[in-house]
Amino acid sequence: MKIHTTNYINTFIEIADDCPTATGEIPPVKEGNKTVASIEYEMVKKNPYKYTSDDVLFYMFIEKNDLTKQEIPVTRQEFFSKGHACFRASPLTKRYGWGIHCNEEGKIAMSGSETKEYQKFVEDKKIAKVKAMRSKR
Repeated sequence: MKIHTTNYINTFIEIADDCPTATGEIPPVKEGNKTVASIEYEMVKKNPYKYTSDDVLFYMFIEKNDLTKQEIPVTRQEFFSKGHACFRASPLTKRYGWGIHCNEEGKIAMSGSETKEYQKFVEDKKIAKVKAMRSKR
């Protein structure tokens, strides 16, 4: 069985060209329910370089489907047997103004687009750069 990944190595995901904000914004929680953006934000902001993109996406799948600990190992393999959208399609990079740095281990951290840290990643010639996907064509 082929296993797909959403992880990038030594790469910085810049905000989308049509991102409506020039600063990193905290995604809102809607009607008491966490959104995809708010879950991603909490995991990555509170735990820089602890998780890979795959870890974050699978955690959201676990939460959404209320999986038991016994189901997780088999389900993870099944989950990644299909391709999934990476952080280039995340609302954090498309809507809320957060850049995502993926280190040499594929672990991720985020920087607001207004920060010196964000600019440092953009100017760093040692890491690859990709843009987040545009919301509009």
